[in-house]
Parts: sequence; structure tokens; C-alpha cells
Amino acid sequence: MGLDFEDVVARYYEPLYKFAFSLAREESEACDLTQQTFYVWAAKGHQLRDKSKVKTWLFTTLHRQFLETRRRAVRFPHEELDGAEPSLPAVPPTLPSRLDCAVVLQALGRVDDVYQAPVSLFYLEDCAYKEIAEILDVPLGTVKSRIARGIAQLQRLLADDLAAENREAKDL
Repeated sequence: MGLDFEDVVARYYEPLYKFAFSLAREESEACDLTQQTFYVWAAKGHQLRDKSKVKTWLFTTLHRQFLETRRRAVRFPHEELDGAEPSLPAVPPTLPSRLDCAVVLQALGRVDDVYQAPVSLFYLEDCAYKEIAEILDVPLGTVKSRIARGIAQLQRLLADDLAAENREAKDL
């Protein structure tokens, strides 16, 4: 059996698409999964040692792509901007103009220690994620999540400070 790319596509496109459609239940998603599977085949298919396993490899790859899209959809759900408004942080329009470096640095000093170092290294020292991971001796994914959580905490602290400032101004 020849493993020419066009031959593989001609032979397996229809059964792969049917399988993808049975999983996704949407034509566009089934097309995307099938296309992605052949993209992966074009990039990595040459690594397949047992050429009789092409069909199994393609179906397994498609299934893994499907599972990955489902995981991604759960982790990062698509929301229209109007529907997402309640979950967005409340940042008044005056916040950016009223903040200065000293205020941000002071608030950064109140961020939990575990998040403070990655945020400082990333934003103040311009270190790359990989460098931060090496410096702190933690995995790359941990660095990314700590930066995200640290920024969220910093935003909350700054918003709380601004709200307290506004309350004090009203009391005067």
C-alpha cells in the first residue's frame, strides 16, 4: 500500500469525516476535525513505522483532536461579549488614568508571595515564561497560571483601593 498523501486522503477522507460527524454532530466541526487530522498526518505521518496501521493512526488522531476541542471548549467557553459582562472585572473608566507606577508597585507588594515573583519577573524584568520557570524552578504551566492569578489578584486589589478612595472622597 502506497502512503502518498493524496492516496491516504482519497482512501480515508470519507470514513474519517463520517466518524468525525458521529462525534461532533455538526458538519463544520466534522470538517475541521477531518482537516486537522490530515494536517497532523502531513506533519507526522512519516513517523509511522507500520504502514498497515494508517487507518488506526488516523482514527486515533481524529478522536484525540475531538477530545482536545471538547476540553478546550470546557476550559475556554465561548461567550458573546454582552453575555459575558457580569463575569468581567469591574474596572471604572477612571482607573487607568488614576493609577501610577508607585500605586501599582504598592499593590503588587500586597499580592500573595507565590504570585508576586512571577508577575514581577514578567512585567518588571521582561523575563520570558521559560526564564521565569528556570529562575523559580517550577514548571512552565505553573508560571503561566501564577502570572494569570497574580494579575487577577492585583486587579482586585487596585479596584478595591479605588473603591475605598471613592468612599472616602464621598464622606468628605
